[in-house]
Amino acid sequence: MKVNRIRAKIFNMVSTGVIDEPINRFYDAISIIALGLNLFAAFAITFDYMEEHYKGLLLAIEAVTTFFFAVDYVLRFITANELYPKETEGRAILKYVLSFSGIIDLLSFLPYYLPFFFPAGGAAFRLFRVARILRLFRINSYYDQLNVITEVLSSKKQQLLASGFIILILMMAASLCMYSVEHEAQPDVFENAFSGIWWSTSTLLTVGYGDIYPVTIPGKIMGIIISFLGVGMVAIPTGIISAGFVEQYQKLKTVGQYAEEENIHFIRVKLSENDNWVGKKIIEIGIPKDVMIVAIYRRNDTIIPRGTTVFEKGDIVIMCAEKIKDVQPIDLKEITINDGHSWNGRAIKDLDISRQSYIFMIRRRGKAIIPRGTVVIKAGDVVLLYEKHDKDTLK
Repeated sequence: MKVNRIRAKIFNMVSTGVIDEPINRFYDAISIIALGLNLFAAFAITFDYMEEHYKGLLLAIEAVTTFFFAVDYVLRFITANELYPKETEGRAILKYVLSFSGIIDLLSFLPYYLPFFFPAGGAAFRLFRVARILRLFRINSYYDQLNVITEVLSSKKQQLLASGFIILILMMAASLCMYSVEHEAQPDVFENAFSGIWWSTSTLLTVGYGDIYPVTIPGKIMGIIISFLGVGMVAIPTGIISAGFVEQYQKLKTVGQYAEEENIHFIRVKLSENDNWVGKKIIEIGIPKDVMIVAIYRRNDTIIPRGTTVFEKGDIVIMCAEKIKDVQPIDLKEITINDGHSWNGRAIKDLDISRQSYIFMIRRRGKAIIPRGTVVIKAGDVVLLYEKHDKDTLK
């Protein structure tokens, strides 16, 4: 159990975005600084002036930061079971090693050390160091808006694959047609049907390098037609991605964002059988004057709330209220519960927490749970905790 707790703490430390303890925030800061310095050294050493005057310093930065990447990989390797708690330890390690993140972590440091054992492949190994740049995607854990790109590509993948397939067909057709009309005039350039692939690719993608081009009149006419088609074909995936961004941002334009613009808060409450509101009319419950019931969802129907409307069990009540601007923002903590965490398997009422601390919500598999005393905390839960300090007073 002690080993599991230590491993859970290490996992929380190396997991980007888990900031419930100072050591975790410190490790995230060190990771970002190390990556930034490593990329800076990789770019700076390509300048003659920097290489001449600061080569030793840049190589030292690369050595230290690459060693940090190696240590980070080892820590993630030994805590893979925390990342995949449902798998056996061996399968969890294998799953991490073969995952996209695991491969990027491995390529972040391994090519740096391979030339010591295989000097002949030094140039090829340096090429794989580019994988370190992909570690920047871990910043997604801090900026959710960056996830919009991934969501758009994922939601539009079928359309993008279809447009790519159309471009591939058109590219092969263009190559075959150009071979038919240009082979006799340029036998060395258009040797066979596939020799025009480079020309069709550069033309359809509107690059047009000019190293291969038609010289016959039919070939030039066909080249003009294919160029026009290329503009339209490239515009298809561009339009799909643009439309995906528009749709995604429209989805994000939810009640929450509307509330930010209008300076109001929305809250949703589901009534259970024992709630005091069940069986009462809206005019009888006595809500504060600054709070308004906006709608009631009842068995897939939306009910317009009137004073005589009677609440029933299972109703979802939507309420809104104006924000209080002069209240100091609440400082919250987010704690991810792993198998080795001391809270795992314990009821909230049995936890030894400060009187100045209050658990106000638990997120479990995408659902919010009201933290009653009998609720048992499980591995995988995210506990939202508020700690009151002396300075937490109204202005």
